[in-house]
Amino acid sequence: MMEITLTSQNFKNEVLESKEPVLVDFWASWCGPCQMMGPVVSEIAKDKAGQIKVGKVNVDDESDLAQQYGIMSIPSFILFKDGKIEKSFVGATTKEGLLQNLGL
Repeated sequence: MMEITLTSQNFKNEVLESKEPVLVDFWASWCGPCQMMGPVVSEIAKDKAGQIKVGKVNVDDESDLAQQYGIMSIPSFILFKDGKIEKSFVGATTKEGLLQNLGL
């Protein structure tokens, strides 16, 4: 499964009401470290398909969502479980580093 593009319209349904954990990547097209993490996030989406969902929020398009979750720096990653924030991580890292920091 590929990453889901998350918006204020589908966030509640795709993330908060999801039966499986959801990893949300807050990013922007102009952010170098975000671009670096793109393939890492895609790989996690493929490797963990069926275990977790992976969604991406473009902070420029969805500034309300970024504000709602207190996103100050990007890339920011939040793992939601049962509609609540389980863990979060800010910054670029390796795939292993991200998985470890989020307890996946």
